[in-house]
Amino acid sequence: MSMNNAPNVFLDPNANRFQVNIINEDQDNNETTQEDVGSDPPHYEETSFTDETHNRLRISYKPGKRELYDNFRQNGEKTEASLHPYDTHSKMYYLQTFGHNTMDPVPKIDYYRNTGSVSGNKLSRPSLLEIHEQLAKNIAVSTGSVERVANGESTAGDETAVSKEEENKTGFVKFGWVKGVLVRCMLNIWGVMLFIRLSWIVGQAGIGLGVIIILLATMVTSITGLSTSAIATNGFVRGGGAYYLISRSLGPEFGGSIGLIFAFANAVAVAMYVVGFAETVVELLKESDSLMVDDSNDIRIIGTITVVCLLGISVAGMEWEAKAQVILLIVLLVAIANFFIGTVIPTNTEKKARGFFNYQGSIFAENFGPDFRSGEGFFSVFAIFFPAATGILAGANISGDLKDPQSAIPQGTMLAILITTIAYIAVAICVGSCVVRDATGSVNDTIVPGMNCNGSSACGLGYDFSRCTSQPCDYGLMNNFQVMSMVSGFGPLITAGIFSATLSSALASLVSAPKVFQALCKDNVYKGLEFFAKGYGKNNEPIRGYVLTFAIAMAFILIAELNTIAPIISNFFLASYALINFSCFHASYAKSPGWRPAFRYYNMWVSLFGALLCCGVMFVINWWAALITYAIELFLYIYVTYKKPEVNWGSSTQALYFVNALDSALALTTVEEHVKNFRPQCLALTGAPMVRPALLDMTHTFTKNNGLCICCEVYTGPRKLCVKEMNSGMEKKQAWLTKNKRKAFYAAVAADSFRDGVKSLLQASGLGRMKPNTLVIGFKKDWRSAPATQVENYVGIIHDAFDFELGVIIIRISQGFDISQVLQVQEELEKLEQERLALEATIKENDFEEGKRGICGFFKKASSLNISKHETKKESTINTIQSMHVGEFNQRLLEASTQFKKKQGKGTIDIWWLFDDGGLTILIPYILTLRKKWKNCKLRIFTGGKVNRIEEEKLVMASLLSKFRIKFADINIICDINIKPNKESWKFFEEMIEPYRLHESCKDLTTAEKLKREAPWKITDAELEAFKEKSYRQVRLNELLQEHSRAANLIVLSLPVARKGAVSDYLYMAWLEILSKNLPPVLMVRGNHKNVLTFYS
Repeated sequence: MSMNNAPNVFLDPNANRFQVNIINEDQDNNETTQEDVGSDPPHYEETSFTDETHNRLRISYKPGKRELYDNFRQNGEKTEASLHPYDTHSKMYYLQTFGHNTMDPVPKIDYYRNTGSVSGNKLSRPSLLEIHEQLAKNIAVSTGSVERVANGESTAGDETAVSKEEENKTGFVKFGWVKGVLVRCMLNIWGVMLFIRLSWIVGQAGIGLGVIIILLATMVTSITGLSTSAIATNGFVRGGGAYYLISRSLGPEFGGSIGLIFAFANAVAVAMYVVGFAETVVELLKESDSLMVDDSNDIRIIGTITVVCLLGISVAGMEWEAKAQVILLIVLLVAIANFFIGTVIPTNTEKKARGFFNYQGSIFAENFGPDFRSGEGFFSVFAIFFPAATGILAGANISGDLKDPQSAIPQGTMLAILITTIAYIAVAICVGSCVVRDATGSVNDTIVPGMNCNGSSACGLGYDFSRCTSQPCDYGLMNNFQVMSMVSGFGPLITAGIFSATLSSALASLVSAPKVFQALCKDNVYKGLEFFAKGYGKNNEPIRGYVLTFAIAMAFILIAELNTIAPIISNFFLASYALINFSCFHASYAKSPGWRPAFRYYNMWVSLFGALLCCGVMFVINWWAALITYAIELFLYIYVTYKKPEVNWGSSTQALYFVNALDSALALTTVEEHVKNFRPQCLALTGAPMVRPALLDMTHTFTKNNGLCICCEVYTGPRKLCVKEMNSGMEKKQAWLTKNKRKAFYAAVAADSFRDGVKSLLQASGLGRMKPNTLVIGFKKDWRSAPATQVENYVGIIHDAFDFELGVIIIRISQGFDISQVLQVQEELEKLEQERLALEATIKENDFEEGKRGICGFFKKASSLNISKHETKKESTINTIQSMHVGEFNQRLLEASTQFKKKQGKGTIDIWWLFDDGGLTILIPYILTLRKKWKNCKLRIFTGGKVNRIEEEKLVMASLLSKFRIKFADINIICDINIKPNKESWKFFEEMIEPYRLHESCKDLTTAEKLKREAPWKITDAELEAFKEKSYRQVRLNELLQEHSRAANLIVLSLPVARKGAVSDYLYMAWLEILSKNLPPVLMVRGNHKNVLTFYS
């Protein structure tokens, strides 16, 4: 084949790197453009289309080549308005990629989007079936959208694209990393602590330990920031912030529990910051003697007005909120700069009396070491400072409103941590170098010549503050919380900074809480909270969430007692940080190929250390608050786990399940098998699990929590249809097992015959040591009417199981296992019921509409009557169908299908252990008695023996069972197994096999040989004579079973083995039929003759 338009592809500077051409059939050679002639390069590759491509028009579509598009013709000048690559019309088309005629598309991001993606339309690539199967000859192309197909696009999402364009026109607000993350994080981290508590922390801990406290808090937030960056860059991040990151990493259990308390913490944090602002305002009012009522009520009044104003800004939209944040940041930066400027402005006498002397080496040296007072210590001071370092998730919490969360969150968060840390350290060093710990504030406390000085730095600077050791003073680092106002160049700017810090933090929390809560509600993790998932406006604003947050904040503002709740809020934030760190560690530890964060500057062990550090800090801050936080989180975790929300986010928990399962399976392969650890691992031929529930229930009874159970189905017929049906039903049938609490796997194969399929399952099922060792099948009840090939396959499966050294269990119940007809009737009745309900809804709707029309409804009465008649007719039809199916609906079959789900009353399980098969015949019923449903049943043992040794045989069997530690109720020695059955029983057996006998002895040799060739499956006279004694035994055993075990709850019986090539299929089926005929449920068991029981410890 030739590569079309090669010179254009490689020489045209406007050409795309990826060349995609449309190939159209039914075009003549002379329609080829002139530049195609002689321009083909040498043949480097052959394809299946080589011979067909010579007579086709090749048209290349590239940007700027509109004239080539105009040359594209189909059915003359006729064009279509749309194109879908897989529509079937009259013409044939396929794509030519890299000059190669194929439907394979080039890699494109739109193929990897989720359905309903807000960032672009999801496209569907050709399925493997469409590429693998023969190319259809009736695929058409229309020119309306050829250019889009050439670029790998689809028309399926046109409407979505239009709506997105309209959305962009209306001004959908998205923030960059500066305004969206950096500004928010800086405002949230810089809080009131910076202005009114940092100086006190330096006074208590000293400059040295003060810097260590800042760095320790920063280490917690930095590690969390690194973990957040790693998670945020591992795929597209939607709205929800911390909740989204944790839930998509650790699953809904962790995400749902932390999301709720994180949203609540942000809501209460609004109240905390607003009360902090209100307290500052009340202090100013007190100074001017302008209180409205009293301290507490003034705080409530001012707090209420403030939170209403903040709510108005938030509801106005994210754009207004962002503008307010920028203004507040400017005020805050001016206030901080004002402090640094004030440290270099020469001090005055009044400020010296209050302990401020500008930068002094002696003050720095004196304040470098700690001086803990009033019972404070390193950790208590750290606990007071740490809330000042929180707020690093302010940007991540509005991840849905960021233009590019993957780059914005790491950049903005880490830079905000760096800037704020430098500011904290700089303020701590500066204030510790300028202000002494204690000062009286009196300008008269100067040193007079001849006065003894206590050697403090203040003495060296001419002031005597020694009386502060014996009585409390009001100034200095230790006593005055307004040190920064005193030091600053202009005091009111510090007050403005306090206002800015509190209001910005309150505003950030007021925005964060509804956003996180909305994301949580959208995921429907908590069923009762869907009401708050709805968004409004172009930014999908959570108005309902704002109102809820406002209500929570108002409640705590009115309480005005936040000293108790504040530590819990800090612990809620820390719990979020701990889980984010743990998420990063867990995702790395699970080694999932899907964990590919673009942010590389993280380490899984550092993240784990960060998680442990957060947990430790929680207890340092407040141990009882930490316990409360863990208790709430545990309760929510258990609740979400119990409810099991139907979500699948590909969490690292799922990845770790796989890793753990794989490691365990590999570790198991190194463990040698031991008879003490034998457990039945069953391959059950149930077909679709819901079709033979009784067979599955019995198998599940002795494998649940004990062994492997694989429900298997074999699809036979045309391979293409079988594979399609099999693939489409795999997940549905496994889900049915899970929904019905069946601890089993579903496996299916497509094969030419039923026996070939089972052979494949017998050989390939399982993994390592977890491979089936027992085949469980239902008795083929219709063997006498079934085709000979089916009987041959059925018996052949038993032979194959023995060949592969598997044990075999054949289960027979009187009604059979297959309830597919019942399920079909139920499905039909459900459809009819749905139609009836839909009809009723239509009639009600019509009646309602007529009622609304008033008098007009009267004139349409006839129409209503017609509908009513139709309804009556429909209902009568339904009733007729239901009554018609009553006879078909086999109630006994339905009851039989559930008999093993019911609790078995007091009774017996009769074990006819006639042949030693390694112990499987005795082990299976013993396991059954361990189950709740069968625990009231006693084991009765039946075995063969001699008449003159009955007591000895009993003692031997009792001794054997006691060594195996198997309890039994009774032992019966059957001495007359080998006598001939009665004539009636034998006559029934002979009549049963009569249609399948060859009777070659009655015919001449030539005729007999011909009959053998024509019907090799028939029972010969020689075979019947050779196995007459064995046939007698099966008939006689049924007589004994009727006599002794007719009333048993279950019979477990040694399965007779047919020698390959000697016993015909129909004779063997006749043995099984006569052996288990007219009895309670029967398990015919034959182990693989390897020990499954031992009496050694």
